[in-house]
Amino acid sequence: MSPAPDFASYLEARRLEIEAALEAALPRPPSCPARLAEAMRYSLMAGGKRLRPILALAAAEAVGEPAARAEAMPAACAIELIHTYSLVHDDLPAMDDDDLRRGRPTAHIAFGEGLAILVGDALLTQAFVVLGRHTPDASPTLVARRLRASDCLAKAAGAIGMVGGQALDLAATGEATDGASSEEARQALREIHARKTGALIRAAAVSGAILGGADTSATHAVDTYAAQLGLAFQIVDDILDVEGDAANLGKTAGKDAAAGKPTYPALYGLDRSRTLASEAIEAARAALATAGLSGKRLDAIAAWVVGRTH
Repeated sequence: MSPAPDFASYLEARRLEIEAALEAALPRPPSCPARLAEAMRYSLMAGGKRLRPILALAAAEAVGEPAARAEAMPAACAIELIHTYSLVHDDLPAMDDDDLRRGRPTAHIAFGEGLAILVGDALLTQAFVVLGRHTPDASPTLVARRLRASDCLAKAAGAIGMVGGQALDLAATGEATDGASSEEARQALREIHARKTGALIRAAAVSGAILGGADTSATHAVDTYAAQLGLAFQIVDDILDVEGDAANLGKTAGKDAAAGKPTYPALYGLDRSRTLASEAIEAARAALATAGLSGKRLDAIAAWVVGRTH
């Protein structure tokens, strides 16, 4: 399902802003080795939905400060740098072993496995260079918000968040799902994706809200919204891995089933998985309503996530 014309224009405008900011965020020769700089740019500027940085900007806008979106841009860039690093490493032969990402060869296919590992390392580190960059005119309040956002992103990206989820995913890959529809298997699946996918989506929204000046109740509502949004996103991702094709997805379809990964369709079936995604989106919208944030772009992002076809 395509987004409404007004929202599609919003997405395109934000995407162009983000692309320009990401270009500016990349290190260049001679300060960075030329081949490494080329490989970093290849991975980061390969397109994609830019969901996470858009989510950060929309969350900042939703809490209402006039300059909120500009204040949140460093966090938006940091999130996309972290997300891209995770994709580069996820595609490696020791991980998901994929050769297609965002419609073209993965980093290790294009540049070799060793350099791809270094690309991921460099992108992750650059995220905190961007977020922590000194600006002489920053107020003490803004500096404190940036520290909170940095803490939020670091935790979401690390062992208690995304990296921890990847470790759980590796451990679960290849496990038989026959008879695995027990609550224990389903809980394990929820934990994997709450960490591997959900943690960074939550951090994107929360860091945007923090930098936009949200109070405690609004920040909590945005966090609850994003947790449900992340769940819906992963369920839809699992469905598309079954029903989609590589041309639309920009990555290899059917990889999860071939690898024996636990997924929502594998444990719940396709119809129940679709229902779970819709329920998660309704819960996300309900969280926004509790904080008076309904009708903002965050609502439209929820519809976009559940209706996407790639």
